[in-house]
Amino acid sequence: MDKTKYLFAFLSLFSFQLVKAQIQGEVTDVNGKPLSFVNIYLEGSTTGTTSNDDGFYKLNVDEVGTFTIVFKYLGYTTQKKTLDIKAFPTLLNIVLEEETVTLDAVDVNASENPANSIIRNAIAKRKQYLKKIEAYTADFYSKGLIKIKEAPEKILGQDLGDFGGGLDSTRSGIIYLSETISKIAKNKKEYKETIVASKVSGDDNGFSFNNASDVDFSYYKNTIALGNQLISPIADNAFSYYRYKLLGTFYDDNKNLINQIQVIPKRAKDKVFTGTIYIVEDQWAIYATDLSVTGEQAQLLAVDSLFIKQSFNYSTTDSIWVKVLQSIDFQYGFFGIKGDGRFTAGYKNYSFEPNFDKKTFGNAVVSFEKEANKKDSVFWNGVRPVPLTLEENIDYTVKDSVQVIRKSQKYLDSVDRKENKFKLSSLLFGYTYSNTFKKRFYTLESPLGKTWFNTVQGWHSGIGLDYLTYDEEKGTRFNINGSFDYGFSDHVFRPLGEISYRFNNFSRPYLQVRGGNELLQFNNNNPITTFGNTIASLFFENNFAKFYSKTFASIFYSEEITNGIYLFSDIAYEDRKPVFNTTDYVIFGDNDDPYLSNNPLDPLDFTNAAIDEHTIFKFNLNARIRFGQKYLDYPDGKFNLFSNKYPVLFLGYEKGFAANNPAYNYDQLKIRVTQNLTFADKGEFSYNLRAGTFLNADDISFVDYQHFNGNGTRITWGDRYMNSFLLLPYYNFSTNKNYIEAHTEYNFKGFIMGKIPLLNKLNSNLLLTGKLLSTSNNQPYSEFGIGLGNLGWKKFRFFRIGYAQNHFNGEVFKSYNLGLQFN
Repeated sequence: MDKTKYLFAFLSLFSFQLVKAQIQGEVTDVNGKPLSFVNIYLEGSTTGTTSNDDGFYKLNVDEVGTFTIVFKYLGYTTQKKTLDIKAFPTLLNIVLEEETVTLDAVDVNASENPANSIIRNAIAKRKQYLKKIEAYTADFYSKGLIKIKEAPEKILGQDLGDFGGGLDSTRSGIIYLSETISKIAKNKKEYKETIVASKVSGDDNGFSFNNASDVDFSYYKNTIALGNQLISPIADNAFSYYRYKLLGTFYDDNKNLINQIQVIPKRAKDKVFTGTIYIVEDQWAIYATDLSVTGEQAQLLAVDSLFIKQSFNYSTTDSIWVKVLQSIDFQYGFFGIKGDGRFTAGYKNYSFEPNFDKKTFGNAVVSFEKEANKKDSVFWNGVRPVPLTLEENIDYTVKDSVQVIRKSQKYLDSVDRKENKFKLSSLLFGYTYSNTFKKRFYTLESPLGKTWFNTVQGWHSGIGLDYLTYDEEKGTRFNINGSFDYGFSDHVFRPLGEISYRFNNFSRPYLQVRGGNELLQFNNNNPITTFGNTIASLFFENNFAKFYSKTFASIFYSEEITNGIYLFSDIAYEDRKPVFNTTDYVIFGDNDDPYLSNNPLDPLDFTNAAIDEHTIFKFNLNARIRFGQKYLDYPDGKFNLFSNKYPVLFLGYEKGFAANNPAYNYDQLKIRVTQNLTFADKGEFSYNLRAGTFLNADDISFVDYQHFNGNGTRITWGDRYMNSFLLLPYYNFSTNKNYIEAHTEYNFKGFIMGKIPLLNKLNSNLLLTGKLLSTSNNQPYSEFGIGLGNLGWKKFRFFRIGYAQNHFNGEVFKSYNLGLQFN
């Protein structure tokens, strides 16, 4: 579309808005510069709007009459205009002058910093104001906008494309634009949002995710959950984190004295804000905020910085200052992609005496009215409180037009023809043939990702073929996968096949049928990864992984049978065989000092195996229970929210039956409880407790023992920190009796390290761990550790180092540990 067509599209849309608008105009400064995010409202009410990035505004009123309109903007003198409106639309342009801020009203020579006294008064009133706003209903509007300023054409060899038409030839543009209109209800910690209208640029069937609950930030709380738990400038312990400076005072339009206070972190790396907070004299309520935080402080990986502005109006009806506008601006950059964005929120029609009943709140935090995403431009032009900018108008117009083209078979087939070209290198790096229009994809999996080493197979590799088709609206997904693995030392060909189907996006019923032959670790949790075992074997001659061979056929089914209760069940026939080392190949090592055997019970026994060949049927029934689980009830699916208010409970029953040796039949009962608890600015405590008991299992196969995730490499990955031991040998404590296992960790999240000079520059998290294992046939085993997390450089803060020691049978072993953790 050329520039003339862009301009025509804008003029057409804007002229239509002009007809539908009631009071509208432009807000500028004395130099004619447009002012965005100006708070515009009817005097004495919370009914209002805000100006857009171009300075334009539109204020809807119900009927003609005399109105006093207030224009309020931080740093500028508030203006009031009284209009006697007899017909619509009415045009009202406003020029705002910079606010004159003085210190005349305060004794700046007082012995105490005057800002400190103001903040203390605000802290004293914090709980009172928090209680006043804990229950209400309101109308909510949100607009989300994300832009890319710079984007490479490829990342790690993968073509990024143009993000659905969002990027132009300069590799910049809008990649997300969405609006939401909803009704919200809040009662203490209960939240309910009913979305009346939802609009997503370039997706006429889309549902926006910029919801009210996601931006419900109140500085009256001690901490604000924004990536991290950030300390409010008026938290009870705020003086431990902030210094304050009174920049000046001014009077608002109702002659309230407003104190403008600069918020200054005592330590740059703390989880704190920087900027300005405005406090009403005598009432000690928040008048406005203009605060920022870095992505490093919030521990948000891709974010450079966040800027949060809030504006409050005084409700004469409720005698309270209420939030009416909020904007969250952010800048981000990762892997060469740079951009920014803004999420604007507007609140109006508050009621602080809501008539809630038992049916008002439930587990569905967000729900949609029927046809919420089908509202036309007439509807949106009539209710949109913030006018679209020229750029946003063009984005809606162009993407809605382009969407039709890009969904057509002709277009999708043309894109597929380009992407489906087969190259000789595809045999090595993988290849996908796409029929995007019919949502069918055929993939040849890369053999490079399947090439590893172990002492049973030696070097082994294979390929995989995959077929996938899905229906986004119905939530169905059908997948067929076939693969094989071949060992170049044991010369064994191991094929695998799988068929799976997901039935919908609500309860997510999932059926899977698998069969073939696999080489598996005795501990099916794979305590050492294929990559870790390859490195440990070839470079350190440590073949920690111990294997057996399984030929099997299985059926698996899972479904959320009711909110919060997920069932998982499978039944399988298994033919298990012992395997032995077939190679002593090593890159660095001594061939005269061979690998240990593949027998986990006796690593020096190269003749006998830990198991004999046998067959057995296995049945598993497991349940995951999330108490009080909340969810988003979207028309195209149910999306569960994870809360740490209650622990998560896992119950399991495992049965081995119809074995060719009756002694191998058994039953096992299992239970697990896990939870993460947040203690405001003090950090997080996590625990993972597991227990179980075997019945009739005295002589079962070693495969069916309860194995525990040990560690011989001193390297740990991701969630393994809460599911494995740091120093435990892999199979020394495997049991067919009763067992109890516990993993605990306290992450101080900068609470301690942020206060230590020099060390606070690391922006690291102090970590304390405790672990316990008790089995019927062993003395209790315990571990204690201390470590530092969130280590790295700039945004790449994935590293963790630590020191641990274990205690068993009166002996103590100590060692370091390293790892990667992405949270």
